[in-house]
Amino acid sequence: MSHHQPHGEAGQTPGVARRLLSGAARASALRLVAIAAAGIVSAGTAIALPAVLGHTLDLLLDGAANTGAAGVWLALCAALIVADMLSDSASALLTGTVTARSAAWIRGRALRHLLAVGPRGAGRFSPGDLVTRLTGNVTEAAVAPATVASAVPALALPLGGLVALLLIDVWTAVAFLAGAPVLVLLLRAFTRDTSDAVTRYQRVQGDIAARLVEALGGARTVAAAGTQEWERARVLAPLPELGLRGRQVWRVYGTAVARGAVLVPLLETGVLAVGGLRLAAGELTVGELLAVFRYASLAAGIGAVVGQLAALIRSRAAARRTAALLAVPAMTYGTRQLPEHGPGRLEFREVTVVREGRSVLRDVDLVVPGGATLAVVGRSGAGKTVLAELAGRLADPDGGTVLLDGIPLSELERGALRREVGYAFERPALFGATVHEALAFGPYEPGEPAVTAAARAAGADPFVRRLPAGYATPLSDAPLSGGEAQRLGLARAFAHAGRLLVLDDATSSLDSVTERQVVRALLHDVRAGTRVVIAHRASSAARADLVAWLDDGRIRGVGPHAALWRLPEYRAVFAAETGVGDGGGGGECGDPGRSRDGGAPQGAAR
Repeated sequence: MSHHQPHGEAGQTPGVARRLLSGAARASALRLVAIAAAGIVSAGTAIALPAVLGHTLDLLLDGAANTGAAGVWLALCAALIVADMLSDSASALLTGTVTARSAAWIRGRALRHLLAVGPRGAGRFSPGDLVTRLTGNVTEAAVAPATVASAVPALALPLGGLVALLLIDVWTAVAFLAGAPVLVLLLRAFTRDTSDAVTRYQRVQGDIAARLVEALGGARTVAAAGTQEWERARVLAPLPELGLRGRQVWRVYGTAVARGAVLVPLLETGVLAVGGLRLAAGELTVGELLAVFRYASLAAGIGAVVGQLAALIRSRAAARRTAALLAVPAMTYGTRQLPEHGPGRLEFREVTVVREGRSVLRDVDLVVPGGATLAVVGRSGAGKTVLAELAGRLADPDGGTVLLDGIPLSELERGALRREVGYAFERPALFGATVHEALAFGPYEPGEPAVTAAARAAGADPFVRRLPAGYATPLSDAPLSGGEAQRLGLARAFAHAGRLLVLDDATSSLDSVTERQVVRALLHDVRAGTRVVIAHRASSAARADLVAWLDDGRIRGVGPHAALWRLPEYRAVFAAETGVGDGGGGGECGDPGRSRDGGAPQGAAR
């Protein structure tokens, strides 16, 4: 099973699912009214037609004296049939349109919220499960508004048939009502059993999709390891349960239809028998008997009701799965602006972060002076990436405050924050049709000269110009190595550099020479500002003004690399990361004394 499945989903989302479907219905309100109107016209014609047919038959049986009247009633029958056909066609067209519009509305709403939640919130779901919820589940959920709009006409048919029976002959209506409670119990059992089966089926679908996306994402690793058969078995492991749940859904549906297939003819036969006796007694005409039989069929129309219920149950179950995305709180922003010409002072005050019940950061107090470069080092799992996320508010702390130029990040207006804080990642995702669009992607368009200058600073300009169309080359036609992709990610960050730039292991795929060139360009060719660098190499730490040494979620020390290097425990961090001994640190970073301040290391700040 996926490790990303949210807990308590079923209990959190029914209200959200109702609001989601209500919003989709409001977005197509006029069309839904038209569906209901077309359905009512169709139901009205279906209810009127048996009585008209019966009366026409009586007129025809009476002979030539009523030939003229019979012709009028025959024309009325034809008009009712044509009206029924037209209303059914209009209803089908409107239903398809509303379902498509509802799917677009629900998917757009869910996607907007998912992006507003941020990476940590979205991380509660696996990628495959997200794809299933935003595609298949949304498509099924979108059926609900049109289904509800057509529910009133669908219910009007059996109710209208029953009322018509009462108006024509009370005894035939009594014969029908004798078996009606069994119909009600059948529908109730169908609703209960189908809801549970559909919910379980959709959950297993999501699990298979999650496993498939994981396998496709690691396709090269699977191929290299020769574990294709094992991975195929892992992806398809839930398939027997999916088959079980699918058979359960169809078994419930088939059972309801089969029971209806037995019950409905019995009801019709009972009504017809009573009607025949009434005909023999002279209380009914032949035409009225025909109408009674047709109305009994309409009143017992369980097939249509079962189909409506099945569609609505599937839609509600799918809507709950989609609504689980909306149940995750979105990140909210304030309205404050950063002080003009602020230096970019970054401050952590008693920051604590808890992930899955474990404290990843604990009581972190840290100040990065404006314009300084801070390297964050520590063993794997020490909390470096989480600290980088907090620095630019990709996530919020569970306790404490992060401030930029004295303003808490949570109080900043979204645009102000994103314009002044940039990120470069270890594995950058590149968006846009061309290389230029990928580099310009961000909160604002930096312009072609700025994009080119940023690419030169990141060491990307030479290989970009070698591409078939240079910066205009489609990304799909630009095969990139890991290092080239990183340089494009760095160039994008440089092109949008504000007062704070966070490099989350963004040079890990670069060789040492290229890394030195990029860092030198960062210091001299990119807009001046504060830098936070997640560092795994001693050379990266040595080039920073300050180093924050994280150990098990706490700051073990803050100071220049040269001063911290005197501590064996600090040198062991790089030995653990690179697999070399203590001497490897000095050799990699050259002279640790290159740091700007040779003071002694500080302890955990404040």
